[in-house]
Amino acid sequence: MNTRNENALILMLNGAGVVLAYVLLAISLWLSTDVPLATKGYWGMGVVLLTLSLINVVKYRFDYRSSEDRINRIEEARNEKLLEEALKDPKSDI
Repeated sequence: MNTRNENALILMLNGAGVVLAYVLLAISLWLSTDVPLATKGYWGMGVVLLTLSLINVVKYRFDYRSSEDRINRIEEARNEKLLEEALKDPKSDI
């Protein structure tokens, strides 16, 4: 339970950091008069697309780990069941 609270706190701090970074970037782009509007748009799109790409990378890595863990748990359960059956079988030579 304590780990869940720590994870929620870390997620909240990371979310606040991302929001703050977007706000500061928007202020910087808004106040910079030397940069043309088209360039500001490209920078903004680049940051948004980079953020989406990073979210996808993290999601796919998490999904991969989750599926690996699920497969490992299934194999462990199968092996445990085979061991129990082998120990219950009076004919086994183990």
